[in-house]
Amino acid sequence: MGTRPRAGPLSATFAALADPTRRQILARLAAGEATVTELAAPFDMSLPGISKHLKVLQRAGLIEQGRQAQWRPCRLQAEPLRNVADWVGQYRRHWEESFERLDAYLRDVQDRHEQRKGDDDARDPNRPE
Repeated sequence: MGTRPRAGPLSATFAALADPTRRQILARLAAGEATVTELAAPFDMSLPGISKHLKVLQRAGLIEQGRQAQWRPCRLQAEPLRNVADWVGQYRRHWEESFERLDAYLRDVQDRHEQRKGDDDARDPNRPE
């Protein structure tokens, strides 16, 4: 059997992004830093529950928590997201080619449909001249 590749930073980022609550937290932090209490506000979840999500995001390097007096504001760290975008970008050519083929196919179907419609109109005995 082959060896399983080691999970790296990209895997940790994808694992963190897999959860919708964590994605919502990141979306909020994209607007600016926020405290844990502010991040927890929109969720029907305890502060310890939100803290668990924040720990996953921190381990993935997606957020960092600062310290300002008694506050511990969280802020977004963009580098892991840039790495995801770079990784996905490798496949961009493949899906763009697929979309181009789909677009060409749909244009062909539409052209044939319009051509048939024109032929049907020409044969319609009730069609006004």
